[in-house]
Amino acid sequence: MTALVETPTGVMLLLSPALVVAFLLGASLDAPAALVVARMAGAALISLGGACWLARNDGPNRAGAGLVAAMLLYNSVAVAVLAHAGAVARLVGVLTWPVMALHAALAIWCIACLRSGRRV
Repeated sequence: MTALVETPTGVMLLLSPALVVAFLLGASLDAPAALVVARMAGAALISLGGACWLARNDGPNRAGAGLVAAMLLYNSVAVAVLAHAGAVARLVGVLTWPVMALHAALAIWCIACLRSGRRV
């Protein structure tokens, strides 16, 4: 599931970071450095999605649990960052709250996976 969510988002950040940021935060990426940082975030999301995809058929093991724990951390921080962006910084796009809710659901799912030994 994580691979199917994060990989396309990463590709979009690589190809059109300004569009993603406009929908997510209702803001523009004016500085060239912001475009570079957004594209680096896209590369990171593709990497996370790829790691989850490659681990999808592994049996229960410590590496898989570590991957799920890392995704729990990522999704939890994503919720905090998006909540701060929307509530405090007033950076709100059409996707801010839905994406925050998606990351919250993914974090809850990661907790359930860690408890049951499933993969993300």
